[in-house]
Amino acid sequence: MQIPTNKLDLFIRSVEIASYLPGRVRLYSNDMIGDVALAQQVQSQLTAFAEIDSVTTNTVSGSILIVYTPDKLRRNAELRKVEEYIMTHARRK
Repeated sequence: MQIPTNKLDLFIRSVEIASYLPGRVRLYSNDMIGDVALAQQVQSQLTAFAEIDSVTTNTVSGSILIVYTPDKLRRNAELRKVEEYIMTHARRK
């Protein structure tokens, strides 16, 4: 197990990776249930990446849906590493 090296690593390791398909990832965060401010923070931080097309958060379920174009995302080395981590840790593929 590697030690998280940045905020993105810490974030990904703090959520449950429910499903992964190239271009679509669903995460769950118990911390986000009922926390509108946290949901807005997650959404704004993830949409700050130009490589991510859209982020949808749900404070009822704690769900985070990330939609992206795989080829575009993989040009960013940091995001490519995150995608590789998600691929290997997703509950459903």
